[in-house]
Amino acid sequence: MNKDFTFPVTLPTGSINAYISAAYQLPMLSAEEEHELAVRLRDNNDLDAARALVMSHLRFVIKVARGYSGYGLALPDLIQEGSVGLMKAVRRFDPDMGVRLVSFAVHWIKAEIHEFVLRNWRIVKVATTKAQRKLFFNLRSSKKRLGWFSQDEVNEVAEELGVKPETVIEMESRLNNHDSAFDGIATAEEEQQALAPVAYLADMRMEPASQLERMDSEENDKEQLFAALENLDARSRNILEARWLSDKKATLHELADEYGVSAERIRQIEKAAMKKIQGQLAA
Repeated sequence: MNKDFTFPVTLPTGSINAYISAAYQLPMLSAEEEHELAVRLRDNNDLDAARALVMSHLRFVIKVARGYSGYGLALPDLIQEGSVGLMKAVRRFDPDMGVRLVSFAVHWIKAEIHEFVLRNWRIVKVATTKAQRKLFFNLRSSKKRLGWFSQDEVNEVAEELGVKPETVIEMESRLNNHDSAFDGIATAEEEQQALAPVAYLADMRMEPASQLERMDSEENDKEQLFAALENLDARSRNILEARWLSDKKATLHELADEYGVSAERIRQIEKAAMKKIQGQLAA
């Protein structure tokens, strides 16, 4: 018979301190209890078992989230993202793996927090490649003193993290720069506002050469598109035009009635025609 694991449905949301206090008061599970709940979730899709697994590990999410407090982001947001990672881990956890859930979940929790930090730390994204992400979360801890890296330190960090020295230098430069408002600060003095990007960056959108280039590119794209349409058979071309180029776009069922076939067949014809056009445009 399944054991009844008692956990509250929700935790306090008005105060982060109250939430953390309540999370740390939740009972921890033994290995046997954790295994039983995981089996119930896997075999029976038992959502109460999933909730118990999540709730019992919230204290661990809080502990991990606190480790990212140095990035200037709100702790409640970090905990929320970490909780999303925990729920993903619970859904994917296999009780027959022979490991505790906490060991499996830590990677999912950190992954969600990492994505959140990278999305929100700056307006401009600072890390996109795998090497840049590795540097973003390790460069600060690699510094042994204040100031910029020397070349020897750059080489040492690059070797330790398995990246190129040029990547280390680029990431250090990104981390030491800051976002600035395009139009300056409203309360700033006139001299400071004159240094804002709006004062010296030209708007090239209405520049005649840029407009001509844009119009020429759009016209060329249209010509290539219509040339590709001409290479289709009549039915495929008519379906694409009715679905995408008409002012009143036709539905799959309307075209199915017109051609006396199923809506699925119309979808297949449309997909094949789109693939053929894409191939011609890419050539």
